[in-house]
Amino acid sequence: MSSLINAVYKYYKVSEAPEITLEANPDDLNNNKILELAKSPVNRLSIGVQSFFERDLKLMNRAHNANEAKLCLEEATKYFDNISIDLIYGIPDLTNDDWIENIDTALSYKIQHISSYALTVEPKTALESLIKKGVVKNVNDKLAQEQFNILIDKLEGSDFLHYELSNFGKSNYFSKNNTAYWQGKSYLGIGPSAHSFNGKERSWNIRNNTKYIKSIQENKLPNETEMLTVTDKYNEYIMTGLRTIWGVSIEKVNYTFGENYKTYLLKHSEKYINEHLLYIDNGKLLTTKKGKFLSDGIASNLFKINLS
Repeated sequence: MSSLINAVYKYYKVSEAPEITLEANPDDLNNNKILELAKSPVNRLSIGVQSFFERDLKLMNRAHNANEAKLCLEEATKYFDNISIDLIYGIPDLTNDDWIENIDTALSYKIQHISSYALTVEPKTALESLIKKGVVKNVNDKLAQEQFNILIDKLEGSDFLHYELSNFGKSNYFSKNNTAYWQGKSYLGIGPSAHSFNGKERSWNIRNNTKYIKSIQENKLPNETEMLTVTDKYNEYIMTGLRTIWGVSIEKVNYTFGENYKTYLLKHSEKYINEHLLYIDNGKLLTTKKGKFLSDGIASNLFKINLS
């Protein structure tokens, strides 16, 4: 890892205070590993806790247990100020009281950033099979929405800013990496299946490790590239903008994409404004609290189709 970071410093101009995040699960972070990381250039940890309840972790087929999650956070917070953890809501049989306990447990470790997602049932997974067999209850969307609203209230009451649909951070602790994605900035992905974006085109590396290494050894870049159209860029801006506290700038839509896009956006937003799911403030189109949980669906209905 140090070799990789040193290579970045060798070949790129790095900001004076870069955010260098390591993503890991609690079972990856024993005391010795945390101590090693504390001595490295890594200055932010993103830890996949998911839940502090044993039954939830077993249901999601996680490698760690609840006690490992707690011990990991106890140790990590001794050495790292900037820590983010992931939490999942909408898990079958997770009551609202359990969810509140999960949040309170996370807050007890003085965590500065929390990413939280609704449980999704991926096709051809063990969870999908268990649900089909009736062994596990299916995901309850109504309960997931209730728990999403509980999350907002609890974290905002603890001085977290809900700066993106699934992300909450204390002031000055927003994820710089993910914020770059949501604000349409360029990024470079290195390694198998990594994605990159340069403002005009998106590319993704092949997933196969062996083929990736062989191509690099042959001085070939093993990736596919997609040139984004104006409509692609508009749609992405709507999708990412509505997920964040920065919203969608109507002026930016006008000067970046053109008058017809602005007209289209305002016309198709009227329905959601009337339903109190969207509102306009200071020239920005934003989701209301009621509309946040539905923001991806709303955004997709504001997409432009078949325009060059």
